[in-house]
Amino acid sequence: MGRRSLLGTAALLVLLPLAGCQEAAPTPEPPGLAARGTTMTTVKPTRQDLDNRLSLAGTVTMNPVFGVAAPVSGQIRYFDVDPPQSTSTRPTRVANIWKSGQAHRVDVPSGAVFAGRLVDDRSTVTAGMPVVSAKRIGYGLVADIDGAQAYQISDAVATVQAQITNGPGPFACKVLGTIAALPAGTLPEPPVVEPPAADPSAPPVVVPPLDPRERVEPSEPTGMRLVCTAPAKVKLINGASATLQVVTARASDALVLPVEAVAGGQGSGKVDVVGPDGTRETRDVVLGLSDGKVVQIKSGLTGDENVAVPGPDLPAAPPGEPGGPGDPKGGK
Repeated sequence: MGRRSLLGTAALLVLLPLAGCQEAAPTPEPPGLAARGTTMTTVKPTRQDLDNRLSLAGTVTMNPVFGVAAPVSGQIRYFDVDPPQSTSTRPTRVANIWKSGQAHRVDVPSGAVFAGRLVDDRSTVTAGMPVVSAKRIGYGLVADIDGAQAYQISDAVATVQAQITNGPGPFACKVLGTIAALPAGTLPEPPVVEPPAADPSAPPVVVPPLDPRERVEPSEPTGMRLVCTAPAKVKLINGASATLQVVTARASDALVLPVEAVAGGQGSGKVDVVGPDGTRETRDVVLGLSDGKVVQIKSGLTGDENVAVPGPDLPAAPPGEPGGPGDPKGGK
C-alpha cells in the first residue's frame, strides 16, 4: 500500500508542471463584426412611389395673419382698400404688379381681409416676395418654422395633412399665403380733403366720429410660419395643439436604394457596385428624394446592379483642404 501511494504522488507531480506549460486557447473573435469595407450583403435597386415629408408642431389660432406674395417681379401699385363691412366671399384685389406694361393681380383670398402693405407703393419687388399681409377671419392652423425648415418647404408645399392632438384628423389643410417672416404691415393714411371756403350763411358741418367697426389696425410682424385652414366640418378649438405633416415633393416609380447603401447627400452620392467575382466598383450617383429609409437614384445606375451594403466610406479630405488635417476650421 505504501509503495502504490508513492508512485501515485510522483505521477501527479509530473503531470502538474506539464499542465501549467500548455498554451492558452486563442480568444474567439466577437460574432457579428467584420473589417471595415467588408461587404455584408448586397441589394438590387427597386422602384416605388416616393415623397418628402416634414412634420411641424402647430396650434389652432383665431384670425391668423399670413403673407400674400408677388406673382411676378415688377413694380407694385397698391389700391386704396376700404375697410370691409363683412367677410368677403370672393378675392379682394389690393394691388397690381406691373411688368412689361402688363398688370398682374395681387388678391387677398376670400375669407380674409386686407391687413397692411409690406413694401412702399411703387417699389420694385421680386416674384415670391411677400407684399401684402392678410388676416384670416376665423380659425386657422399655424406652425412656426425655422430657417432650415423654411428652405425645405418654401415654394414646394404639395399637400398638408393635419391632426389635432386628441381631436379630429387627419384631414387636408389648405395652405394660405407664403412661407416667410412678415414685417409690420402698414395702412395708407387717409387722403387730406381741403375744407371748402367758409360760407357765413351755411350751417356748421358736423363730422361724425369714425365707427369703431370701421377701424382697421395694421398687422404686427410675424416669424416664419405656415398657415393653413381646415375643412368647414372639422371642429376646432382655439389654442389646441396639432401636428402638420407637409409633403414637399413627390416622385412616381422612382429607382431607390436603402439609405445604408449610399454615401453622400444633397443631390450627389456614391455607391459600391459588386461584380460577379466579388469585386467592388465605386460609382457616382445623382440623388433625389428620401423618406429616411430609401433614397431616390436619379442617375448613375440602371437598376440591374448588385449594390453593397453598407455603402462606401468617403475618403478624408487631403491635408490643408477644408475639413482635412491642418484646416483651422475643424480639420483633425
